[in-house]
Amino acid sequence: MSVTKQLLDVFRVDKQLRGLRSRLEAAERFLSTQSTLLADMERQKGILDASLKQLRATISNEEGEGKRLDARMEALREQMNSAKTAKEYNAFLTELNTYKEQRTAAEERALEAMGKAEEADKKVSDINGQFGERQKIVESAKTDRDTKAAEIKDRVAELAAQRAELVKSVPATQMQMLETLIKSRGDEAMSPIEVLDRRAHEGNCSACMMAIPVEAVSALMTGKLVNCPSCRCILFMEEQIFAAEAKKKPAPKKGKAKPSEEEVAKT
Repeated sequence: MSVTKQLLDVFRVDKQLRGLRSRLEAAERFLSTQSTLLADMERQKGILDASLKQLRATISNEEGEGKRLDARMEALREQMNSAKTAKEYNAFLTELNTYKEQRTAAEERALEAMGKAEEADKKVSDINGQFGERQKIVESAKTDRDTKAAEIKDRVAELAAQRAELVKSVPATQMQMLETLIKSRGDEAMSPIEVLDRRAHEGNCSACMMAIPVEAVSALMTGKLVNCPSCRCILFMEEQIFAAEAKKKPAPKKGKAKPSEEEVAKT
């Protein structure tokens, strides 16, 4: 068996493996994407929860400050009522006005924090709903991935064993060439020749559609390993079409035999 045929057998098994694994890999990529989105959403949710907690603490602190100032102002009013001199009364009044300003500022900070807390609470509510939906998508993606893995498990194991057996008979250098081409060209690592003229041994590489020199075709027919001069893929023939055509060529016609002397004398 030629090296080209050995490589072709490995290549065809590899192609089946890639086809099976591609569906599983697509499912794994989808799961990975959805899991990443879920993780990002969870981080955002954590940030919003922490922000909301801080805003609520701020509101509580400002409300507490407001109550403290209210109590202080109430005490000052009582002191003002018992003030004995105008100077003392004015001093209490100045202090009361300062507390009023502080009370107003605390109230404004509380209202601002309430507004932010309301916005944050809405965002948390929205992201909680989205988070639940994303969790369902991730669970569905996991189920799909696991189902596909189970479906192809036995066939992949069978093909992997078949490939390992085929590789044993392939020279290491040629095997490395094929694996390198598969990484760079995928299913076009090996390509059949597209016949243009059977009698003239003319054909194209079906991967890049460039003409293949007659010498290359002839070398391939003798079992040699041939790369496409243009795209460097390994060439092969689906059938020995050129050799078959050569067998079909009719034998040359024989010329008419000359009459013998005896036949000439009789005439």
